[in-house]
Amino acid sequence: MTATESSTTESSTAEASTTDPRTHRFECRSCGYVYDPAEGVKKLGIDSGTAFEDLDAIRFRCPVCRSKVGAFRDIGPSTKPSGFEENLNYGLGVNRLTPGQKNVLIFGSMALAFAFFLSLYSLR
Repeated sequence: MTATESSTTESSTAEASTTDPRTHRFECRSCGYVYDPAEGVKKLGIDSGTAFEDLDAIRFRCPVCRSKVGAFRDIGPSTKPSGFEENLNYGLGVNRLTPGQKNVLIFGSMALAFAFFLSLYSLR
């Protein structure tokens, strides 16, 4: 297999994982809890890798607010940028970041600002 074929295979595998509905996360509209199939729910004994469609619609309840399966909506894969599709091209590229990347950016800049503030005490 050549390098071109392997990169094509890798990109098609990554594309398939983002379009596979069994890997999508679901958010409870009542409380905001996010069910991620990659994590499962240890509190309820749901193993990681269990798709939302495989959950028992009668017995499964939101671990936070006890809402039924009907209260959940599909929010897509974890690699999908958060926000409205029409706004993704604005904001100096920040709107295309995933929620995890935004958290690193926000809290990392806060830690850096705090470190700069503390460094002022070393001045005389």
